Amino acid sequence: MSIDHFTQMEKVSLRDKVSRELRAAIIAGEMEPGAVYSAPSLGARFGVSATPVREAMQDLARENLIVIVPNKGFRVTEVAEKDLDDITRIRLLLEPPIVREVTPLIPAEDFPRLRELAAKIVEGAERGDLVEYTAADQVFHLTLLGYADNPRLCTLVSDLRDHTRLFGLASLAKKGELVDVAREHLTIVDIIESRDEEAVERYLRQHIQQARGRWAKPAD
Repeated sequence: MSIDHFTQMEKVSLRDKVSRELRAAIIAGEMEPGAVYSAPSLGARFGVSATPVREAMQDLARENLIVIVPNKGFRVTEVAEKDLDDITRIRLLLEPPIVREVTPLIPAEDFPRLRELAAKIVEGAERGDLVEYTAADQVFHLTLLGYADNPRLCTLVSDLRDHTRLFGLASLAKKGELVDVAREHLTIVDIIESRDEEAVERYLRQHIQQARGRWAKPAD
C-alpha cells in the first residue's frame, strides 16, 4: 500500500470520525439551532484541523442537519416539536414490533456483545458525555434492528434518529437522572435474553414514548 493511499484512508477516517461526533453533538442538543459555529472553533474542540471539520460539514449539509453560512461556518437546522412527535410515532410503529420479531432469533453468543453496547451508553451517562451517550445509544438500537436483516429499515430509523434533537439530555445529566435512563438499555437486553417477546415490545414502546418527553426543551 502506498503512503499516498494510506494518507487518503486516514483522511477519510478522520472526516468520518468528525462527522459522527458533530452529528451526535447536534442530536444531543449540545449545538443549539440558530447559533453559528466555525470550523476552526470546532476543530479545536475535536483536536483536529479545520479541514476535516469543513469536509464533515459538507456531509451534514447534504443530510439537512445543518445549513452552511458562507465565510462563517454553519448553523444547526431547527426541528419543530411536531417533527419530533412525528418521528416518535414512526419509531413506535417500526422498532417495538421488529425487536419483538427478532427476539427469538438473536444467538445466545451475541448477548455479551449486546450487553457491552448497552454498557457503553451507561458509561457515557456516568461521565456526563452527551456525545458519547448519544452515539452509543444509536449503535445499540440499530444493532438490534440489524437482526431483522433489512438494511432499508436500519437506514430509515438511522435517518429518523439523526433528525431528532435530545434537548433534555443535559438537564437529565445535571439532575443525575441520565444514568437511570441509560440503564434501561441493559434491561432491554435482559428481557430479550429471557425471550419474552411481548415484554420486550411493551418495554421498548415505553422506552421510546418516555424518551420523547426527555427531548423537550427545558422551560426558560
